[in-house]
Amino acid sequence: MRSHFPRQLRDDARALALDRTHLYDRDSVTDTFHQGAADLAEDARQLLLELDRDVPGAAAINAECRPPMDVLETATAVEVVVDVPGIAPDALRVAIRRSTLLVVGAKLSGSTDPGSKFHLAERSYGRFARAIRITGAFDASRATAIASAGMLRVILPRIEERRGRVVVVAVQRG
Repeated sequence: MRSHFPRQLRDDARALALDRTHLYDRDSVTDTFHQGAADLAEDARQLLLELDRDVPGAAAINAECRPPMDVLETATAVEVVVDVPGIAPDALRVAIRRSTLLVVGAKLSGSTDPGSKFHLAERSYGRFARAIRITGAFDASRATAIASAGMLRVILPRIEERRGRVVVVAVQRG
């Protein structure tokens, strides 16, 4: 199979792959990506524990579900809409860490008669944690989350973009 990359680029990549001196010393360099992921995982774990404590029956759920979501940008905000039919607002948690929105919840299965059997089962139940990276400048302190009509709408107001605008700074005599 013929490569579409120029020969010099292929040779440079091969040489770099073989040259182990470019590797970072794991003890001296902090990997912020992995730390950020660990922080988000810990946040999700804490929010799920809170749900287990506050929502009757949530701790007994073994299944996981993945509610669909949309992320849209308007002139004034970034909006995240998550389908949460059948989920009570007190079974939802929303948190923001750095530029990542975390939505955690638990959808309890409907009470059914123990003697009944399903002929068709399409709905999903369980706990979930969704993390969404939001780009751009937004004001997390003014974020709102509204659960209504089977949807959770999280609104993150935009901060006016300041890049490219001239800011005059007065010079004082010292």
